[in-house]
Amino acid sequence: MAAEFGISSEQLMGMLKELDIFVRSHLTPLKEEQVSLMRARWEREKRRLKEPAAPTTKRRRAVKVEVVPVVEEARPKRRRRTAAEVAAAEAEAQAEAARLAAEADLKAQQVLEAERVKEEEKAAPSLEERAAALFKDLAPAAPVESPFAESAAEPVHASAPSSPLLSAAPRPVIPTPVRPRPVASAAPTGNVPPRPVASAAPGAIPLEERRRDKKRKKGKKAVDQEVIAQNISRTLTSMKGAPARKSGTRREEGPTFREVQEERRREEQEREKTRVRVTEFITVSELANILKVPPTQLVTFAFKELGQMVTINQRLDFDMIELIASAFGFQAVREQDYAVAEPPAETDKAEDLQPRPPVVTVMGHVDHGKTSLLDYVRKTDVAAGEAGGITQHIGAYQVTRKDGRAITFLDTPGHEAFTAMRARGAQVTDIVVLVVAADDAIMPQTIEAISHAKNAGVPLVVAINKIDLPSANPQKVKQDLLAHGVVLEEFGGTTLSTAISAKKGTNVEELLDQILLQAELLDLKANPARRAQGTVLEATLDPGKGAVATILVRTGTLHVGDAFICGRFYGRVRAMYDERGKPVDAAPPSAPVQVLGFEGVPEAGDSFLGMADTNEARDIAQKRQRLEREATLRRSGRAKTLEDFMAERVEGGVAVLRLIIKADQGGPAEALADALAQLSTSEVKVEVVHRGVGAITDSDVLLAKASGAIIIGFHVRPDSNARASADREHVEIRTYRIIYEAVEEVRSAMAGLLAPEKKEVVLGEAEIRQTFKIAKVGTIAGRIEEVARSLETGSGAKGA
Repeated sequence: MAAEFGISSEQLMGMLKELDIFVRSHLTPLKEEQVSLMRARWEREKRRLKEPAAPTTKRRRAVKVEVVPVVEEARPKRRRRTAAEVAAAEAEAQAEAARLAAEADLKAQQVLEAERVKEEEKAAPSLEERAAALFKDLAPAAPVESPFAESAAEPVHASAPSSPLLSAAPRPVIPTPVRPRPVASAAPTGNVPPRPVASAAPGAIPLEERRRDKKRKKGKKAVDQEVIAQNISRTLTSMKGAPARKSGTRREEGPTFREVQEERRREEQEREKTRVRVTEFITVSELANILKVPPTQLVTFAFKELGQMVTINQRLDFDMIELIASAFGFQAVREQDYAVAEPPAETDKAEDLQPRPPVVTVMGHVDHGKTSLLDYVRKTDVAAGEAGGITQHIGAYQVTRKDGRAITFLDTPGHEAFTAMRARGAQVTDIVVLVVAADDAIMPQTIEAISHAKNAGVPLVVAINKIDLPSANPQKVKQDLLAHGVVLEEFGGTTLSTAISAKKGTNVEELLDQILLQAELLDLKANPARRAQGTVLEATLDPGKGAVATILVRTGTLHVGDAFICGRFYGRVRAMYDERGKPVDAAPPSAPVQVLGFEGVPEAGDSFLGMADTNEARDIAQKRQRLEREATLRRSGRAKTLEDFMAERVEGGVAVLRLIIKADQGGPAEALADALAQLSTSEVKVEVVHRGVGAITDSDVLLAKASGAIIIGFHVRPDSNARASADREHVEIRTYRIIYEAVEEVRSAMAGLLAPEKKEVVLGEAEIRQTFKIAKVGTIAGRIEEVARSLETGSGAKGA
């Protein structure tokens, strides 16, 4: 309603308060009767503001007039009118305004006609006689009782037709009292000398005056509207409690929108001057250059105010950088480590974009048939090679249909320990195929997959699997999906769905058609002529090939021999293989390939970017490695033993169990780290110091010693140097092949930290010098005992 009246919400609330209508805020709904009362109040306000502006012109009188005093009658007490009365009054006012406008136009025409005739007869010989006669007619004029009476006394030519509107009733407004003006000297009684008609009588209106009156009459409507607008503005201003603005003075209602925007822009510029963008772990010297102060001043401040002994070349964490910058009047803004080393982004022209295949992620609960669906599509048996029938690694496959159109599939693990891997899969995909078993219900992992797809803004295509089983109930699955916000097409939604059987291949082709249909709606395009850009899906360390990464090319084309930068590592593409192990020379957009030529093993989810030359890629990679290494060393603390953990618990502190995780793939390493981090309690906190891909090396042992961590290997084992270093530095290394075994052992270790129940008794130590293999006996170890205690020889070992 405020927008309809052209006023603010606060002003409208003030008017409602005057009508005894209480509202909490501008969002409070109004009843119909309240709206009617408000509209009536607004119409009365508009009419009241219009009435004082009606008599805007003053006219000369031909003779002296008697001023009739206007007696203001006592106004009766106004009552509230109904909506019907308000509408009738408004219609009557509009009709009266139309009548007055027509009357004014007719008068203007009469005046123009009279002026034209007078101009023509100005040189006529009877001009003086007609002027004298006109003077005699105007002399006995009666007192004026209405504003329209003075208009009737204007000199008009005798031949001008009289209008019936001239004798109409005056307008129904209260006339403004007219101040008596002095009358000119009496007209002469004798012969009148030859003079213009305009000067025949002292009260006659001159020609120029009538022309000005005529112009005012023509512009009367515009003047009235302007006056009305000013009155409304003045009234609304008074309602707000502010004084009305006088002409030529500055507005007091508040600054304009442009002034507010200009003030905000100036404030933002001032704030930007005090912002410094820094990366974590910069040196004191680098921070001094950014803040433009001497490095010794920062060293002095850190010692006196923060109690820290720092050197010029010492690196600072972001907390200390923020404190120092704040003390010197700056605001430190954290910048990503890699942001300072990113090459400039390329922009694609619209004419260079070409359609690309869709990237489809298959998601769902454990054992609902995701891998079986891909098996049928690829005509291969992948599940046979996976441990326990559960997909342990992300697989990327591209299939080409008979019509030549290709689809790229990502097979994400459905196990509950791989939530992070599924989330990463949804971030690189275009379409999500949600596989739900028809003989099962909506499971927690299915709900998580739906949430991942929704958060990533990726459309869903539902595949209801296992319809060939006797216990299949697809209709129940559809209703369960509806309860979780997935509305299928048959229920009036936009989500496509198909009932399939991954084992027998029923309706799989129809599912592929729906995927391609959804891809056409998305209008997926990429520029194949630019440098390649993609994402690392998986990375591993092969004993014969070295570091191998599965890359999903998003845009551009990757060729053999191209230089690239990927995370902390750089390299040159030595070879590329597709999902079937066949070598390829080029990888177009949406193509998954295995790339050889990495300097090190990247992490899953790292950005892959082709570079112009290897030198530039090497510089960026070295800077990233330095920043990562310094950050890791800064985060590491004093080495701790199990006795330290127990002492912390006895003293009432929180015991921290630090872990270093190494795996053969980036996906399991990330999933294992997330699963172990969830084991933290109020008494024992699990902290993953580092996770990586590849065998356990000597550097991992040194990091574990420096940080007081335990090394956990998943599908990897330590090499000889690492094992020797672990024995020398007393670092514990544990290896596993199943994720849940690692989780259970860490949980048991935490239980030991919380309430130790077993005591370890060392019976003895021995060093194996040599082993001997004897037929039908086994392996005999030659040892030397270093601790002489009662060490019994079991049946499974032979001592010498």
